[in-house]
Amino acid sequence: MDSSAIRNVVDAQKEFFQSGVTLSVSYREEALKKLRDNIREEEKEIAAAITADLGKCETEAFMCEIGLVLSEISYMLKHVRQYAKDRTVGTPLTNFPARSFVKTSPYGNVLIMSPWNYPFLLTLDPLVDALAAGNTAVVKPSAYSPATSAAIQKLLQKTFPSEYVAVVTGGRTENACLLEQKFDYIFFTGSQSVGKEVLRHAAEYLTPVTLELGGKSPCIIDSSAKIKLAAKRITWGKYLNCGQTCVAPDYVLCHASVKDAFISAMKEEIQAQYGVVPLANRNYGKMINLKHFERVCGLIDHDKVVIGGHVKDDTLQIEPTVMDNVTWYDDVMGEEIFGPVLPVLTFESYDEVYGVLKDRAKPLAFYLFTEKKSLMKEFTSRFNFGGGCLNDCIIHLATNNMGFGGCGESGMGAYHGKVGFDTFSTKKSIVERKTFMDVPLRNQPYSTLKRKLLGMFLK
Repeated sequence: MDSSAIRNVVDAQKEFFQSGVTLSVSYREEALKKLRDNIREEEKEIAAAITADLGKCETEAFMCEIGLVLSEISYMLKHVRQYAKDRTVGTPLTNFPARSFVKTSPYGNVLIMSPWNYPFLLTLDPLVDALAAGNTAVVKPSAYSPATSAAIQKLLQKTFPSEYVAVVTGGRTENACLLEQKFDYIFFTGSQSVGKEVLRHAAEYLTPVTLELGGKSPCIIDSSAKIKLAAKRITWGKYLNCGQTCVAPDYVLCHASVKDAFISAMKEEIQAQYGVVPLANRNYGKMINLKHFERVCGLIDHDKVVIGGHVKDDTLQIEPTVMDNVTWYDDVMGEEIFGPVLPVLTFESYDEVYGVLKDRAKPLAFYLFTEKKSLMKEFTSRFNFGGGCLNDCIIHLATNNMGFGGCGESGMGAYHGKVGFDTFSTKKSIVERKTFMDVPLRNQPYSTLKRKLLGMFLK
């Protein structure tokens, strides 16, 4: 789309929202049901598109993308009426007689910009929340996952009129044009560098935003951890989608006393889950494109590789890789890896851990493997991060009952379930003053009695 066409879409959506159609909860429910039914109809085609872009097998495409979207729709259909209701709250005696309540309303016309690593999930999940809250939406999927973007466009055009939900495909030109428009809310998932640009543009109109970014998410292994189980769960979480997961363990910080046992267990687990030759495993994916493939390859120091390290240039695949004896000054520790490379660093004491992590950017996720309850409490209280797991990784985002989002450099705002509904809603605080009587306590002329009564009520 050119700038004129994009402007026309935004204007049409604003007009559609102002008509009040989306304020009806029944309208929202029917929209979500239609979306659910069409996803089920198009499931095979959507999975094939995800496979074409990222090499994910059908099971992984359903488990980590399509199924989670269907789950979010089911959750919203179950709860949307409750979430949309006015909520009565207490009224101060100074306002008697009156009723105070909070009314939930949609923002209006929202922009959803999504990334390429989970292209279906990270486009449709926020869209479900936005529609449940009663908004119209312009969706901009990533140009780096063209097959999935095309499948999303086909799905949403089949399901909704463009004045309700519109899809804009393309690259940086379209992104720039969209950010020049005045939206009522912007929801962005992607890199920190692009997130800064989104925030700058949003500031021009004072548009509220949610930024789902990334960062180097640490995975700490205590000496008390069940090492084999930790290796099993970290292997799954780190190499899922070839490491192209924003909440993947970026690096392991392992107690020196169990480091060798951990690396040995990782070797066994990688072989158990991916086979002796992981690059021959047809269910193992690939890097999204050549640029990303070459960047991740450039982070591998082959002198420090203890597991994996092999690549296939023609298929853009990198073997599940573990690097040992890594330092904070190695290239692999200088940026978010976003690939199947796991650096292992060690520590002797927790003062050392606190010292190296306290001044680092707040991560999107934080993982701790330990059997010590006191350590769990201390770490979850002491460090700031978006979300995380104790004795597992990644699974904290696969629930509708908790919000998912970042902290500091890893993002702002959250979504999923009720948190997602609230993200795309405004809360109006309203007092309905009754007219059958009027207490003149606030009115002049003031008196000693009024002052005493106010002293009783306002304390």
